[in-house]
Amino acid sequence: MYSITPKGEQIRKMFGAIAPRYDFLNRLLSLGIDRRWRRIAVGLISCGAGGRVLDVATGTGDVALTIAAHTPADVRITGIDFCAEMIDIGRTKVAASPHAGRIELAVAPCEEIPFPDATFDAVTIAFGIRNVVDRPRGLAEMHRVLKSGGNAVILEFATPVSPLFKALYHWYFLKVLPAIGGLFSQKSAYQYLPDSVLEFPSREAFKGMMRQAGFKNTTHRDLTFGIATLYCGDK
Repeated sequence: MYSITPKGEQIRKMFGAIAPRYDFLNRLLSLGIDRRWRRIAVGLISCGAGGRVLDVATGTGDVALTIAAHTPADVRITGIDFCAEMIDIGRTKVAASPHAGRIELAVAPCEEIPFPDATFDAVTIAFGIRNVVDRPRGLAEMHRVLKSGGNAVILEFATPVSPLFKALYHWYFLKVLPAIGGLFSQKSAYQYLPDSVLEFPSREAFKGMMRQAGFKNTTHRDLTFGIATLYCGDK
């Protein structure tokens, strides 16, 4: 059984509470752009026929399902998340998909990935690394379970670089998003989202964290004017 910090437990409970409306609000609040971001991220993983991919902080399984749709039919996908309520919804989605035989979901945190060293050909995490309380440990765990030659693809919200777009983005993120989220779910959860994004390390600082965890050839790529950023690293 894994351990979880008090802060991690608070975050876990928050996501458990919003799980039933999570997918709906993701589509609404991002205007559907999140689907495109996930497809781009999946296109960067290095996994050939017969490989295995781990999706950390899988939530309701969107990235796991996207991986299945864009990889050979014999690639196996495992998704883990520390929120059981999210995993329950994900399992229902996977069971109703054409990829049910290729995807397994389990409850586990990023800081304690329950697999042996060098198990996976690629590791992904989308919009989840900022919720990992001990990020250095989480990154080290992602590196540990990767095979030599494998890669990690991390998709996360970011702060736009352009001053004008940054101001507009902050207005939407800090004012509009929590208000809309509060209409359909918990306002506090959608206040946590912008707060956690603004707290997240800069692009260069985060790549430095990846390198400290053992990743090589770390790169980043901004998406949609810097609203989101893709980070990649090799083992």
